[in-house]
Amino acid sequence: MTFSGQVAVVTGAGSGIGRATALLLAERGAKVLAADYDGDGAEETARLAGGGVVSHVVDVRDEASVVAMFERGDSEWGGRLDIVANIAGIGSTDPAPTTTVEVWDNVFAVNARGVFLGCKHGIPRLSRGGGGAVVNMASVAGVVGLRNRAAYCASKGAVIALTRALAVDHVGDGVRVNCICPGTVDSPWVRRLVEDVGESIDQLTARQPMGRLGTPEEIAGSIAYLASDDAAFMTGSALVIDGGLSAG
Repeated sequence: MTFSGQVAVVTGAGSGIGRATALLLAERGAKVLAADYDGDGAEETARLAGGGVVSHVVDVRDEASVVAMFERGDSEWGGRLDIVANIAGIGSTDPAPTTTVEVWDNVFAVNARGVFLGCKHGIPRLSRGGGGAVVNMASVAGVVGLRNRAAYCASKGAVIALTRALAVDHVGDGVRVNCICPGTVDSPWVRRLVEDVGESIDQLTARQPMGRLGTPEEIAGSIAYLASDDAAFMTGSALVIDGGLSAG
């Protein structure tokens, strides 16, 4: 699959799955706006791409910041937009009784509101151009319950539901909306999570039936698939890529 001449906006592109996605789309010919809260991470993604990627700082919780992100893409590539990949996200590490309202609200602000805003302002641009693809970042945690992840599981379940609603609303506009539900991926974010809660990579690996964690590149490949014409008959899908975690 190639994306020659296409334009993509990727949030969470400063590391992990977001960076892998921005690099893969660029490698396959797309012009990419790599947006992240971490400006240095986004700049590093652009540097690694060696061309075709422009970095941008965005706070996906803030509507004005998201609007500015899309306006930056408009100015870079003449208003063309073909792909929106809403990948930015954060985690939580508590059951409901010990989850503060502040943590709950922030997890939803990034994981759910951030996806909503990316779709709210991305879909009209895709529609004006004749259609395109949105890929949202959900999680296997939105499909099955995981211990000590109350806010995270709830926020990712919201992404799955939002994805399905948007797919129905915009199929007539030529816009396909799907989401990815990864299992545990060996990314910088997961490594930080392990340190915060005192878990180990070995523990996370042990719960995977395949006996290993996923890689950012594997998830990026699935995002590229959903964004491509190879997935032209897919919309409203929640594609689970979890090494078998949800099968047992």
